[in-house]
Amino acid sequence: MTQDKVRIRNATDRDRDSILAIHRNAFGVEGGEVIAKLVDEMLDDASGEPMLSLVAETDGELVGHLLFTSATIEPEHRQVSVRILAPLAVVQNRHRQGIGGRLIQAGLRQLEELGVDLVFVLGYPDYYSRFGFKPAGIQGLQATYPIPPQNADAWMVTELTPGTIENCQGTVRCSHALDHPKYWSE
Repeated sequence: MTQDKVRIRNATDRDRDSILAIHRNAFGVEGGEVIAKLVDEMLDDASGEPMLSLVAETDGELVGHLLFTSATIEPEHRQVSVRILAPLAVVQNRHRQGIGGRLIQAGLRQLEELGVDLVFVLGYPDYYSRFGFKPAGIQGLQATYPIPPQNADAWMVTELTPGTIENCQGTVRCSHALDHPKYWSE
């Protein structure tokens, strides 16, 4: 399969069961059910609105999913629009084909067009740095729950509106569904 045959589009309500199956497959037997349950809750969580849910489709089959949910920074920065990228999943037999990267790039483009200023992620620095993400903690932007020092670089941010980071500091507050310490360990 080539990247050209993968279509990235906004998810619809009809995609929900397939989205949950993607996460179950991508994260394996143990983690898959936990992440699928989290995604299910996040999709119904009004505190994460506005959200952006994208799917990757090839030959009529969904093979990837990415969710961005709304967040805030405390102390409150009313003029700063913030999203959290979580989770990202690609079915196991489609790994290393660029699908996750295409989902991220499409999502960041859409969010930039919508006027979102900052996007945060807790993930692998070597992977997410390819898309402009940099460690957030050293820039004065802390995660919802403390990140252990050995994983501090995994809490990352990308700036979609230049100059935003230099004008805000604080702690990122996420949607209710994501607001549990078990989701904040990398």
